[in-house]
Parts: sequence; C-alpha cells; structure tokens
Amino acid sequence: MSGNEQAIRNQAERPAVSGERAEWLEALDKHRGFLRLTTRDLTDEQARLRTTASELCLGGLIKHVTAVEENWVAFILKGPSALPDFTAMTEADWASRADGFRLLPGETLAGVLDDYAEVARRTDDVVATLPDLGAAWPLPKAPWFEADAQWSARRVLTHIIAETAQHAGHADIIRESMDGAKSMG
Repeated sequence: MSGNEQAIRNQAERPAVSGERAEWLEALDKHRGFLRLTTRDLTDEQARLRTTASELCLGGLIKHVTAVEENWVAFILKGPSALPDFTAMTEADWASRADGFRLLPGETLAGVLDDYAEVARRTDDVVATLPDLGAAWPLPKAPWFEADAQWSARRVLTHIIAETAQHAGHADIIRESMDGAKSMG
C-alpha cells in the first residue's frame, strides 16, 4: 500500500471526533495532503534532487515533517524530555539533524511516505483521545524559544500545522522547479 493510500485508510479508521478536534485534524490533513501531492509519480532519484538554491529536496522534506510531527506529539505526551536540549547539541548532533532534510542512500520515497502515514495516524489518535488540549509543558532549551515558556497541546498542534504548511509550500516550489508540476493553481 502506498503512503497516499495509507493516509486515506487512516482517515477512515480514525476515531470519530467533532468540534475543535475535528477542525485541528481537518487542517492538518489538508496540509499533509498538499505535501504528499508534491511527490506524486516521482522516482527516488527525483525525490533526492535539489532544484533550487536551497539544500531542500522533496524526500528530505517528507522526512523532516515526519520527524517534527513525531517529536512534537511525543512532547504533548511526555513533556520536554521528549525533545533534545538544543543548547547542548554537538557538531555531530547538528550534522545528524541536517541528514533529516535529505533522502539518504538506502532510503526510498515510498518508505518515507509510509513512515509519514504511520506518524500521521498516531498523531490523529492522540488528537482524538487526549484528555485535555489545554495541558501544557515547559519548552526544551533552545536559542529560538523564550526562556520559561510553556506550550499547550493546542499550541503544539498549531506549530505542527504551520510547519507542515510551510514545508508544503517549499515542496511545491521544488516540484515546480523540477518539472512544472504544481499542487495548486
């Protein structure tokens, strides 16, 4: 089953939700769909291509957004211990993080799309069943976070949606630069 087919199946299997939770999931599904759409009909080699001045490629963007979603959902469930202390990261840690933006040898587009579908399914389950979307945790240490700030599950979901939408836009530009295909328009 392809990543796109799995995503459709996951939507059908998601626990029934309504209200605010349904709105969160609808927004997230929309932007996930745009991101996945940019990879339609591509080979692994094409998914590795850098078609702009950026270091980004389509396979790497899927990997990155998958990791972002997975890590932030872990934060919702476990708090700051789910994320690294970014102020203590070594050069090797930053290099490993950079690999998260690349489709590496041995990785396939189908594989990263399948991983994304599985992470999406788990996220959807958490959104559907989390007892309190207002529950908050302190943010991990990072130069880009305000000291002593806290994020609620709602704020984390906003971040996941924003990250997904931003990278769906990046992906659309990369794909259009590759072969003229667009997600919209």
